[in-house]
Amino acid sequence: MPEAVNLEKAELRQLDANFENEIEQDTWTKVQFNPETMKVTYANQLKTPEGAGDQTGPAARQFVGAGTTKLTLQLWFDVSAPVPEGMSKETDVRKLTQKVAYYITPKEDGDKLVPPAVRFIWGSFQFDGIMEGLEESLEYFSPEGRPLRANMTLNLSQQRITKFTFRDARGSASAPALGSRPLAQAPGGGSLQGMAAAFGKGADWQSIAAANNIENPRLLQAGALIDLNARRRL
Repeated sequence: MPEAVNLEKAELRQLDANFENEIEQDTWTKVQFNPETMKVTYANQLKTPEGAGDQTGPAARQFVGAGTTKLTLQLWFDVSAPVPEGMSKETDVRKLTQKVAYYITPKEDGDKLVPPAVRFIWGSFQFDGIMEGLEESLEYFSPEGRPLRANMTLNLSQQRITKFTFRDARGSASAPALGSRPLAQAPGGGSLQGMAAAFGKGADWQSIAAANNIENPRLLQAGALIDLNARRRL
């Protein structure tokens, strides 16, 4: 009999204000059903110079900004269907969708209110940005009036156009143990500070870097195996 396939689930993770480190792991949430499609849109910021309208040919346009990148996708949730491991069984679907809505809810940042930065990951795909739009549709109700099924359309954006980020398909999940010391695999483009914080060891990142002989903790090599339990006196 063929072995069951371990299906990778997409996940939303909170980032710090600099879009560098993954923080507050208790706010992370995995989707119930992976999206069928995702749409990524790129746009440069262009401006037509003043006084160019009297030219006979096409007016020249100038690049005036870093551009924007947007990600649009749709997620489904259904409490009448089996839920993935780690997701609680609920009788009201909004108990599940509220974890996604968290990322569009503004939080206090000094004297301002801003939504939390979010990282969407699924296998080798990664997108960092701000959730600028969220639409929730309730599709099916119990006889008591409880919503049981919902779909959510997410619109994420970042104020720049960057090179594609390719993650290892296993992300930052722990790799098989070598000997008696469990190792974790570094995600592409990640930092040791963010990786240590994701495992609840953010305060020890400097000693972890020293023990693993990591010269540049701000930029880890994708797939590098790191002993997060190692310590060295600084």
